[in-house]
Amino acid sequence: MLARDDKSSLKRTVLHALHVGRGGKMVAFAGYDMPVQYAAGVLREHLHTRKAAGLFDVSHMGQIALRAKSGKVEDAALALERLVPQDILAIAPGRQRYAQFTNEEGGILDDLMVANFGDHLFLVVNAACKAEDEAHLRAHLSDVCVIEPLADRALIALQGPKAESALARLCPDAAAMRFMDTGPRRVDDIDCFVSRSGYTGEDGFEISVPAEQAERLAKALLANEDVLPIGLGARDSLRLEAGLCLYGHDIDTTTTPVEGALEWSIQKSRRRGGARAGGFPGAERILSQFENGAPRRRVGLRPEGRAPVREAAPLFADAASSEPIGAVTSGGFGPSLNAPVAMGYLPAPQAAAGGLVFSEVRGQRLPLRIAAMPFVPNTYKR
Repeated sequence: MLARDDKSSLKRTVLHALHVGRGGKMVAFAGYDMPVQYAAGVLREHLHTRKAAGLFDVSHMGQIALRAKSGKVEDAALALERLVPQDILAIAPGRQRYAQFTNEEGGILDDLMVANFGDHLFLVVNAACKAEDEAHLRAHLSDVCVIEPLADRALIALQGPKAESALARLCPDAAAMRFMDTGPRRVDDIDCFVSRSGYTGEDGFEISVPAEQAERLAKALLANEDVLPIGLGARDSLRLEAGLCLYGHDIDTTTTPVEGALEWSIQKSRRRGGARAGGFPGAERILSQFENGAPRRRVGLRPEGRAPVREAAPLFADAASSEPIGAVTSGGFGPSLNAPVAMGYLPAPQAAAGGLVFSEVRGQRLPLRIAAMPFVPNTYKR
């Protein structure tokens, strides 16, 4: 967060006036002035998204088109595989995949979504990393690809069990989409890119829209009584209940995808013995962890009691230990569960679900049960 005196230096998304007009409480986030909540408050916004539909402004995220100079999307896919451990070549047209940029030590530079738009790739990267991500792409792929930041586009997310019905009124094609389908769609007579995905664990959509049309589209969606505007506070509690990582907190340059429990995102073709094994930064360390295990693991944590544990809280093997064995990376109250939830890292031998660890909160040792994630079952339309 920036100091209050620095607020004038913050960037604004094209929906800033809409947020202020609807009573959004604005805070600094990733260099932008963003709504943390509206009049309903974080708790109600969270629960409304779980039972109906919430609209999120995520226009601070980076959107990038990656085009092979050859004109072949396959060449763009193979080029991107130099930088990520995922199988990009296998992404079918109209589909997308979760990926990570890795460094030479196997740490995660950023996590991102990669879509195949038929003749090029479409990337969505995190707001705080987008300048570095663009520079990273240019430094390594400019020989074969054109890297085009799409700064003239906004991004909104519509999430929740009534997201499909709300979007289908403006885009009838939405109802036929399944989880991770993506591509150009007409929404309220606007040319958009729509993906059936999100960051809440709920069914929903992310909509890339020309910036000059973003406010009109947002208002059209909010005209539906099932849809409420949702701020960053509920976005964080929703993704935490869904067991989803926040870059810079649960994953960063010091954590590998295997340590971060993200090995599911690395397909067999990129692992040892696969058709295109390795060839990405940090491959030796990451692939050896597939075979030998990682020294630590990201785990879910359920505090036993009502007190939430927060980020950076130390984790101990027992109630008396003075030496921490790990730390909490995200923590808070889970409104859907009416109980606190958290994520953190523990040594692999002590990371099994069902085990007990302890944290220190206000000078007291509190027990936490290691739990499977997600804490709230996802409702993706497969």
